[in-house]
Amino acid sequence: MSEHMKRRSFLGALAAAGVGSQLGVSDQAVAVGSGGNGKLEELKITKAEILQLTGKNKRRVLYLKLHSNADAVGLYGPIDSEAAMLVDRFFKRGLIGQDPLAGEAYWDQMFRASRHSRGSHYMMALSAVDNALWDLRGRYFGLPVYRLLGGSRKNVRAYASCLGFSQEPSALQAKARQLKSQGYRHQKWFVRDRGPSHGPEGVEADVEVVRLLRGAVGDDVDLMFDAFWKWDLQYALAWTRRAEQYRPRWIEEPFQTANLDAFIELSRETSIPVATGEHFYGRWDVHKFLKADAIMVVQADPEWCGGISELVKMCTLASVHGVNVIPHGHSIHAALHVVASQPVEVCPLVEYLIQKMESYYHFEKHQPRPVNGMLELSERPGFGIELDESKIADVRAVSWQQT
Repeated sequence: MSEHMKRRSFLGALAAAGVGSQLGVSDQAVAVGSGGNGKLEELKITKAEILQLTGKNKRRVLYLKLHSNADAVGLYGPIDSEAAMLVDRFFKRGLIGQDPLAGEAYWDQMFRASRHSRGSHYMMALSAVDNALWDLRGRYFGLPVYRLLGGSRKNVRAYASCLGFSQEPSALQAKARQLKSQGYRHQKWFVRDRGPSHGPEGVEADVEVVRLLRGAVGDDVDLMFDAFWKWDLQYALAWTRRAEQYRPRWIEEPFQTANLDAFIELSRETSIPVATGEHFYGRWDVHKFLKADAIMVVQADPEWCGGISELVKMCTLASVHGVNVIPHGHSIHAALHVVASQPVEVCPLVEYLIQKMESYYHFEKHQPRPVNGMLELSERPGFGIELDESKIADVRAVSWQQT
């Protein structure tokens, strides 16, 4: 058999292995469009729609679905309602006729298309489109996104993000021990109920959380802490001086990211790595912080920062400065595939919000679940999203178009 015929047989097998669902994943979704001359057909987006899924439990979520002339689709979600509204009003019409493989050109075009493109909601919408385009490319070529990005890691270590758990001392320690027994060698806890108005007593109470957790899990578990923007520089300095003895892996978002000078000063004064980036909206924000040696951990969110395309650029910047990129875990599909595409030295971990992820992907058949603290990368095309019809009572396209 010729090499050309072998390739055609291989691609046909990929197409036959498609995931069937009338909700966005057809049997043809993984087929590669090539003619008899071996050239890729001229791929174009033919339709973009926001799908509202309503569950039998009355829960509602939004997914973005992109159609193409090759029957390949892009499906991504859940997406934020603010992003969905802007996709519908600003992006959807311009997507028709676009080449989904020309991602860099499209991203640049849309970033320049609005004077408000640096704003959060605009970037959230661009992120949703970018991520859906990556899913479409993956389905078109029959490959998972992390492979399209050049990755080879089959699994990624997750850290337990403990938002919502009790900080009552006995419950705090019990949960930390339980998570350790489940294989979570990295845990992030939130110390957000106090701040400068609580004075020295607040500092001591927040340091006590660190002490209790270190006592519960021992020295072989990394502990990270999120201050949720609640501190000022003096409070942060007081906390870090007392907490350094317990060796936190990082202190996250002690201040709003608008306050670059405070991040610079704190990083100069403490041995605890400083982290932020959940609300970085593009590589320019990252460059500003890295150039100033203000942080050691970049936490940009691919649902908000410009999508996978932009997060990969941030990883390149971070590698130059010798810092980590550990994406914010608002969602996990895009973050997981970017992390899996990068060297461990750049992207060692992915955030897994324990409580939120219990139900966040309710409508999907293949929900990401760590096993022994590890998330396995699927070989399904794109992000491997397949909707579970048994949980869906209604699905319809929705619009915010002004009439």
